[in-house]
Amino acid sequence: MKLVVVDYGAGNLASVVNALERIGAPVVVSRDPAELATANGVIVPGVGAAADTMRHLTELGLVASLEAAVARGTPFLGICMGLQVLLEVSYEGGKHRCLGIVPGTVRRLPDEVTVPHMGWNEVWLRRPHPLFAGIPNGTDFYFVHSFYADPADEDWILGETEYGVRFASVLARDNVMATQFHPEKSGSWGLRVLENFVAIVERTARAAALEANA
Repeated sequence: MKLVVVDYGAGNLASVVNALERIGAPVVVSRDPAELATANGVIVPGVGAAADTMRHLTELGLVASLEAAVARGTPFLGICMGLQVLLEVSYEGGKHRCLGIVPGTVRRLPDEVTVPHMGWNEVWLRRPHPLFAGIPNGTDFYFVHSFYADPADEDWILGETEYGVRFASVLARDNVMATQFHPEKSGSWGLRVLENFVAIVERTARAAALEANA
């Protein structure tokens, strides 16, 4: 199994890789588009601004590779900015086009709360999902962000969190999953989210191998 963590210059790359290594995941860190073509699973971590993220992904030739991986059905996990960049448009520092995999926009948190939203907060699931297998509903995870995803299609919303507004803190549909919180900074439950994603990748890879050999 090949799990690729995309290295496009995100500041939290090392902590994500360390968390994955801690749970024994076979991690490949790469910014090579060719690596994504053979990946069984893809993780896009991230901190910072949407415009910078999209610029780096574009300059490295990773946009088309990420889109192709999603289209192939490769399990995908976006973390923080890795979630926000899935949307169509971000209004962080102006209006910026993003990947457009999830219809909707990225908006700033309300002025009446302290921004950035930094610290532990609850995630409430709308439905069961393998990414949260064994994790109690309402579990606290660690957040650091000033903007939030506002999907146009509510079916994308798996989990929600309250902070001045009730926002989508987890997105999921088919092979695409993403968390606004940082699982790599969220203790044992965060590691469980990563373990669950690795299990999804393993199951998908086994199913693909069986189909190829049938």
